[in-house]
Amino acid sequence: MRDVPAPAVPAPAIPSPTRVPRVLRRCALLCAALALASSCGWGTGDDGASSRPLPGAPTGVTAEAGSATTVHVMWNAVEGAEAYEVYRGGTRVDEVPAADRMVDVTRLRPSTAYAFTVRARDADGRLGPRSREVRATTPAAVTDDTPPTRPGDTRGRAAGARAVRLTWAASNNEQGVVSYDIHQGGTKVHSVGGDRTSAQVTGLRPGTRYTFTVRARDAADNVSPAGAAVRLTTPGSDDAEATAPTALRASSHRADGAYYIDLSWVPPRGDGVITEYQIELDGRAATSLVYGDEAPRERAEYSFYAGIQAGVTHRVRVRARLSDGTWGGFSAERKVTTGTGG
Repeated sequence: MRDVPAPAVPAPAIPSPTRVPRVLRRCALLCAALALASSCGWGTGDDGASSRPLPGAPTGVTAEAGSATTVHVMWNAVEGAEAYEVYRGGTRVDEVPAADRMVDVTRLRPSTAYAFTVRARDADGRLGPRSREVRATTPAAVTDDTPPTRPGDTRGRAAGARAVRLTWAASNNEQGVVSYDIHQGGTKVHSVGGDRTSAQVTGLRPGTRYTFTVRARDAADNVSPAGAAVRLTTPGSDDAEATAPTALRASSHRADGAYYIDLSWVPPRGDGVITEYQIELDGRAATSLVYGDEAPRERAEYSFYAGIQAGVTHRVRVRARLSDGTWGGFSAERKVTTGTGG
C-alpha cells in the first residue's frame, strides 16, 4: 500500500508592499476624524451640553475684610451660571447658588493677607475660567464686647432703574469699624470697608420698592444696631408678568380623612435658581416653601393641607422670591375643588 500525500494547504495571502501603506493611511485618517469629532462634540451621543459654551469668568470681583476672621467676596452675574465656587488661593472654600453672587468667607486668621478667585458652574456641572485674583487682609484680633454705634443719617437715591446709591454717617467704636453691611429687607446684599460711608447696590428691578438698612461691624465681629431704614422706588415699570411662575396646575386628593391641594408650576426664568415661593390661598398668604440646594429648575411641585370638607372651592396662586430679595409677580390664579381631583 502506497502512502498518499496530504492535500496541499494554501499559504495565507500576504498584502503586497504597495497595499500595506494604503491600509495604514486609511486607518490613520479614520482615527484622526474620530478624534476631531470627539474634541468638537460631534457625534458624542450626549444631550448637547458639549455644544454649549462654558460660562465666562466672573467680573467685578471684590474682597473686603469683614472682621478679623472674615472676608466678604462679591462679583457680577455670569450668563448661564447655575452656581459659583469661591477659592482661597487654590482651595475651594465655598459654593453659592447663582442668585447670591456674594459670600462671607469665615474662619480666617487675623492679620493675614488672602487671595480669592471665583468660578461659575453651569447646569451640566462644567466650570468656567477663574476670575481675576483679588486680595484682602484681615485686621488684628481684638478683645471687644462693645458693638459699634448705629450708622447715622442714612440716605439714598435711585441710580437708574436697577441700582441705588446709599450714604450714611460713620459709626463709632473704640477698636474701629472694619466694615459696613447693607441689608435689603432681612437679607444682606452688600458690604464695604469700614473707611467707606457710601455704597451702590445693583441688580435691582425697575419700578420696585426697596427698603435698605446699614449696620457697622468691628474686628471682633460685633454688629451695630441698624441705622434708619431707607425706602426707595426704582424708576420705570415693573414687568410683574416676566417674574411670575407660569403653567400653574392645581388639583386635590384625599388622604387620612383630609383633603390636600396639589400644585405644580414652572419657575420664572431669571438670574439664578429660585429657592423660595409663597403660596396664596383665597387671597391670603397660606404658606411659604423654601428649597435648599436641590431647588427645581424645570417644574416645581408642592402639596398642602386644605381641610376635611369636600366640595369646597379654593383660589390659589404662587409667587417667587427673586435674587434681589423682593417678591416677583403672582402666577395666574387657579380654582380647585376638594373631592373632585381638580
